[in-house]
Amino acid sequence: MKELLLIIVAYLIGSVPTALIISKNFFGVDIRDYGSGNMGATNTFRVLGSRYGTVVMILDILKGAVAVGLYNFLPYYFGSENELQRTNFMIGLGLSAVLGHIFPIWANFKGGKGVATLFGMILAIQPIVALSCVGVFLLVLYITRYVSLSSILASIFLPVCVLWIWNEHETLYRIFALIVALLVIFTHQKNIGRILRGVESRVPILKHRDKRKARRRN
Repeated sequence: MKELLLIIVAYLIGSVPTALIISKNFFGVDIRDYGSGNMGATNTFRVLGSRYGTVVMILDILKGAVAVGLYNFLPYYFGSENELQRTNFMIGLGLSAVLGHIFPIWANFKGGKGVATLFGMILAIQPIVALSCVGVFLLVLYITRYVSLSSILASIFLPVCVLWIWNEHETLYRIFALIVALLVIFTHQKNIGRILRGVESRVPILKHRDKRKARRRN
């Protein structure tokens, strides 16, 4: 019963509409009426700029990490003999937060794609794997400035890390990594289409680098 209550709390944490709160309080607009219509960090970068996009991304990451940390309210999971049960419960808490971000009760169930919250969840469960994925994310973002493509490739790298590089033995964790990769690809179908057509928006970062390249070409 206590586990179920914490799962619900995790969902409510994930449902906090950070992008919507910031867009309405600082700009007087609904972020879902602009750009891709998505209430996530990628669209916030696109519509409100890198400063507010970064804030939303950090807050969305924290939602996943805080939700996973709710297991600390149950002393049963503290012992090393309960490591398997603890990991499974942490995954359940994190997924509940991600579900809340995608279908937020506080915002008419129209949220974001959950990538940042997923990262926060993985960061809390397995920091090394999370940091490996964020390395891929930042590298792709630096090269392309596509947050969507960076998210997709980082998510694909997750099962690579879990199954082969770090060779995690927990079955549920391995299945979870595969599901995450498929989920991110599925939720980014429109982005993939726009990338293939060459019309996907790039985030407004690294402008100075692009200006230098443009000057060199001229």
